[in-house]
Amino acid sequence: MIKEEKEKIDNMSFYEMFERWRFAPAGDRLFAGDTGEYFSKVFKEKRNEVSAEEYVGISKKLGW
Repeated sequence: MIKEEKEKIDNMSFYEMFERWRFAPAGDRLFAGDTGEYFSKVFKEKRNEVSAEEYVGISKKLGW
């Protein structure tokens, strides 16, 4: 993983990460290899910081 990718992930809000998780095109570099593992780890950590109500609200706002 390159430094810029790590910094990008670290600075993303949970909403931004969730949106990327849901709508990223196939082959998105943030989901590949070590970067993808790191993204998943940070995403799960940030998910644990929001309430169930906030999580559902974000999911509904993003849509499908």
